[in-house]
Amino acid sequence: MTSDTSNDTPNDTPHAAPQFTVDGEKTVRDWPLITRDEVERLLADYAGLAPLAKIAWHSPRPFSSAVLAHTLDGRAWFVKRHHARLRSAAGLAEEHAFIAHLGSRGLPVADVLADRAGRTAITRDDWTWEVHAAAPGMDAYRGVMSWKPFFDASHAWSAGRTLARLHLAAADYDAPARTLQPLLSSFRVIGSPSLEPALEQWVQAQPGLARSLAKHDWRADIAEIIAPAHARLAPLLPALRPLWTHGDWHASNLLWTDATPGAQVRAVLDFGLSDRTCAVYDLALAIERNAIDWLAAPAACAVEYAHIAALLDGYESLAPLSDAGYEALIALLPIVHTEFALLEVEYFDDILGDEAGVAAAYDGYLLGHARWFAQDDGQRLLAWLRSRRREEDRA
Repeated sequence: MTSDTSNDTPNDTPHAAPQFTVDGEKTVRDWPLITRDEVERLLADYAGLAPLAKIAWHSPRPFSSAVLAHTLDGRAWFVKRHHARLRSAAGLAEEHAFIAHLGSRGLPVADVLADRAGRTAITRDDWTWEVHAAAPGMDAYRGVMSWKPFFDASHAWSAGRTLARLHLAAADYDAPARTLQPLLSSFRVIGSPSLEPALEQWVQAQPGLARSLAKHDWRADIAEIIAPAHARLAPLLPALRPLWTHGDWHASNLLWTDATPGAQVRAVLDFGLSDRTCAVYDLALAIERNAIDWLAAPAACAVEYAHIAALLDGYESLAPLSDAGYEALIALLPIVHTEFALLEVEYFDDILGDEAGVAAAYDGYLLGHARWFAQDDGQRLLAWLRSRRREEDRA
């Protein structure tokens, strides 16, 4: 969502727009590319927009289709299309209200456009559409797979400080949690003191998820792999204040002043997974998605310790963590992915019918990440986080 078009993909060569996946790039996309005709028809519903000049770029990110569209007046717009099974107009409205609140508090976010009828989300046939004004800044991580490490520790510091700004801006946003829907960064289960009944209720309330999980021995797997870590988290939950959070804080969801070391965050993008969780949930996700290279071969799953330190330093430069909050961060980190991983299982199974995706989500993501934290490298990271706090206390 940027006016930087140095890597534009012309609309007449859609085959040049692959999709990022957990296994790298693939040329067959889960959702069809947005066409010029679709954008022209959509933009005609918005007052004051000039005619479409070109589609400059197709996003490679999964779960939806999106383009950067330029109009004849030289302005740029980010157009995103979701399948109706993933996002309804009402579901997007929850997200858009949060974005509007953050913008009103000074956080640099992209404006969401309303059409002539006042709608920020438009339903047409099987699709739900939204249009954002292109935010300022460089999309420095445009060609980088999601959930890869930062280029430099200075980027991690700026990302951490900006995340603290977001949490401070969200402090007085009191909307309830989002309606149950696919692909949210949810904290309803892990945030409950009683894991098993909360998980059972959450799964059964979502028929697609229940159908997908019925193909796995999920209750036993959760009890073995997730529950021990949750037992360590549960006594710390009362210290965590509910808060609307971003839910997908990684480098490619941020725009930057430039791509050099020392670059600063200029805008925050993509609130599609946002929900009511808590601050340390967002911070744990930021560590999990930016500082552990899950996409490398398992033997080379490097941890970027300097980036974690910089991310936490940047965050605490504005919003210092209490001792209880820091303990909860450590306890939450091994299982912070749980609910989103389960919802990915539903996405790949019940919505796409993609068996390889199901295996990646269930075995590699849900169970694999939690198992990693129970092994030597994961335990080393958790011990390092504890020692870092002790050193700070002594300083």
